[in-house]
Amino acid sequence: MTLNKRYTSRFLNRFLSHNILQKLKYSRDKTYQRDNRFIFWKNISQSLYTLIDNLRFHQPSPKDVRGASQCRPTFEYNYHGIYNAVIYRVPKILREASTMSQLGEILYLSRPDVEKLGIPMNEIISIVEEAFLEKALGRTEAPPKPGIHPQKDAFIHAMPAYIPKMHSAGVKWVSGFPENERRKLPYITGVLVLNNLETGLPICIMDCSWVTAKRTGAATAVAAKHLAKEDSKVVGILGCGVQGRSNLEALTVVCNSLERVQAYDINERNLRAYVKDMTVKHGLEVLAVCSPRKAVEECDVVVTAGPILKDPKPIIEDSWFPDGSFACPLDFDSYWKPEAMRSMDKFYTDDKTQLKYYKEQGYFLDIPEVYADLGEVVGGQKLGREDCNERIMSMNLGLAIEDIATATYVYRKAKEKGVGRWLPL
Repeated sequence: MTLNKRYTSRFLNRFLSHNILQKLKYSRDKTYQRDNRFIFWKNISQSLYTLIDNLRFHQPSPKDVRGASQCRPTFEYNYHGIYNAVIYRVPKILREASTMSQLGEILYLSRPDVEKLGIPMNEIISIVEEAFLEKALGRTEAPPKPGIHPQKDAFIHAMPAYIPKMHSAGVKWVSGFPENERRKLPYITGVLVLNNLETGLPICIMDCSWVTAKRTGAATAVAAKHLAKEDSKVVGILGCGVQGRSNLEALTVVCNSLERVQAYDINERNLRAYVKDMTVKHGLEVLAVCSPRKAVEECDVVVTAGPILKDPKPIIEDSWFPDGSFACPLDFDSYWKPEAMRSMDKFYTDDKTQLKYYKEQGYFLDIPEVYADLGEVVGGQKLGREDCNERIMSMNLGLAIEDIATATYVYRKAKEKGVGRWLPL
């Protein structure tokens, strides 16, 4: 008769569950070790099953019995099967287990995974502001983002950053392709990788679209908190895509007096959807205006969120921009005329070094002198708004410290809630 696999399976499962898995109750920070060991013992058990399949007992039938000695069951085996299991398969599993124990696993977070965490904007604003403070204190490392440009006005950038206090290190690989809209694809796409600070091993890979949208809005909110008037009531949004939405969301957190939004987009369908969605979400009066000028005039805060252009096509004039207002272009100098930027009483940026780098790459050919960067204002090293009549602009380029700080927070929340999928390296 064949050795009963039901009892063998029962034995193996009992062995695994009581003697192995009970000993692997690690903290959440070591979940990947538990998973790897489980995979190892699962493979070992499969090898044992292979051995069992190749070891058989033969019980003679009554008609074959000649004497008492002949009643003993005979032992048979498949030599080649046992040889392959013992000599080849088990050592291979041991080698793989050794590699897994060294490299561990990474947590993969898709965009739906990140979104389902439901992290509120006010928490992201606090994280981004803390990252700016660390930058002001000289406690971050983030070189200007290098990039390649496969098409006109398209980019693919690498954005590494290290923030010791936040135990954050990683890189964002992000692209922006203006022609994606007609392909019904997002303008901004990419991935973000976080690394272990002790070993350098990657610990998480996530979609970067959500992080990019939220941290950009958060950076605008940090700038508005220090540079806009406290009683700002009207905001103008030029560009009603993802950034137009996330920036308005962030501004509602720091500008408590907001009452009205004047929105403009060259795509009428996007504009109608924006007005409908933002009215419901924020409870503000959201008006669709017919021209860029109408989106700028009478506004206390103006955000431009169009595609970044190497050869700008500026349309916003200095006469449109009211005294005492704050502007935050997210699209470089693509839509603001040089005289409009030079009319500002103070001109800020989120990073002087990166702005200088971009000027060397052919951007920002005619902009005013930078008064301070945003980190210096957050850290109290430079002044922000000093009176209610100042015209102020902050040219926010988008920094890797914002991404890595936000992504680290997302990663920790995902581990706490058990969101995402663990993958072997």
